[in-house]
Amino acid sequence: MSRLLLLLIVLVSLPGLADEPELPAGVRSVLDVRQVPDSSLSLYVQDLDSGAVILRWNDAIARNPGSIIKLVTTLAALDLLGPAYAWHTDVYVLGDVEDGRLDGDLLIKGYGDPFLVTERVWQLLRQVRQLGIHDIEGDLLIDDSFFYAEDHDPAAFDRQPLRAYNVAPNALLMNFKVVRYWFEPQHDSNQVRVWLDPPMENLTVDNRLSVAPGACRGYQRGISISANEALNRMTLSGRFPGGCKLYAMDRTALSHNEFAYGLFLSLWRESGGEFLGGWQNVKADDDLEPVIRFPSLPMSDIITRINKHSNNVMARQLLYTLSAEVLGEPGTEAGGREVIQRWLEETGLDVKALQLENGAGLSREARISASDMGALLEYAWRQPYMPEYVSSLALAGKDGTLRRRFDDARLHGSAHLKTGSLDDVVAIAGYLQARSGRRFAVVTLQNHEDIHRGPGQEVQEALLRWVYER
Repeated sequence: MSRLLLLLIVLVSLPGLADEPELPAGVRSVLDVRQVPDSSLSLYVQDLDSGAVILRWNDAIARNPGSIIKLVTTLAALDLLGPAYAWHTDVYVLGDVEDGRLDGDLLIKGYGDPFLVTERVWQLLRQVRQLGIHDIEGDLLIDDSFFYAEDHDPAAFDRQPLRAYNVAPNALLMNFKVVRYWFEPQHDSNQVRVWLDPPMENLTVDNRLSVAPGACRGYQRGISISANEALNRMTLSGRFPGGCKLYAMDRTALSHNEFAYGLFLSLWRESGGEFLGGWQNVKADDDLEPVIRFPSLPMSDIITRINKHSNNVMARQLLYTLSAEVLGEPGTEAGGREVIQRWLEETGLDVKALQLENGAGLSREARISASDMGALLEYAWRQPYMPEYVSSLALAGKDGTLRRRFDDARLHGSAHLKTGSLDDVVAIAGYLQARSGRRFAVVTLQNHEDIHRGPGQEVQEALLRWVYER
């Protein structure tokens, strides 16, 4: 055998020089032990300093990414609207105010604020009180026309219509349309005390719970909750463990406008004000001038809440906002997808495998490839708003969806990552700083039966350990 032929054989056998890529040993070990086919896995790792891609594995295959699709929605919003962009909620006083009494209606118009939670609604109403209004004789008028109220079945995705993640977008979304139910056993009467936060006078709760002996455990602590068609009457049944001191459960209730009215009524009366009217859905005249323009948190804070905690309804609000701001109101889901597709073309990002769906990842139809996600991560890394984008991701082992992840302490604090998980779907994408100080973009996508039950996370940790040692 000639020396030249021997040299060629040796070179081809060296890692990284063979025609076919090789999986890191730790990843291969997990797949073998868990008996998961390597065809279910896509990987993409890029050195952001040199631009070199150091690992590819099935990276061009379009897979369901779960919630890491939020990285696309939040990146487009950050790029198009900017980190300082803010939503606003407008208030109009339609009538005369005399001696603290409004002889007329109060109109509130929403512009899609994704984080108009109870505390911030209280701040908004405090500004109304500062106008000298204590009592209101008219109605609460609600304008949510900035978004188009599309038909939405909250049970369509997983037959869980009362879960907060299934809430539809709305231009006047208040507190994510979610009520927190508090439960406390009353041992002397064998009953369970239930109260709501926020209290909602237009929501009826039929409490049929009883107390059962036992420790505070079990699915939903034995509580079953069901609703009538209008979502304005909730029935609670089951046997609540007496070992529980307090237990809380978050569930959606009412329609969007009824929820806004109920929250308004609760907070207004809690502050000592009188309200005598009902509510109406209207569209404000264009020539009206608001007396209050209440700003939201800035975009940089909003995307942090979306990505760190994987908030689905906030991500969908963002998609509708892109539609309304770029294409004109009312914002729609389809319009948001169109805006992002145009943005990808204008920035030169050739993301061929993308199917965005609702922009949140709560979908069986959403798709992206690992290499396409990697290209988006690299694009974001080169932008001036890179610090805001990276810091919006969960910090490994420290906060958000990664607070309780990773047995390997070396990974704690070394990576900013977005997780994705559905039945039979696990994914992770983001940035990792290796022991050497080099920075890498990392993407894993895995679709396989029961992969979400543990094996997928083991694969992810094995890959991140391998990257950390580069």
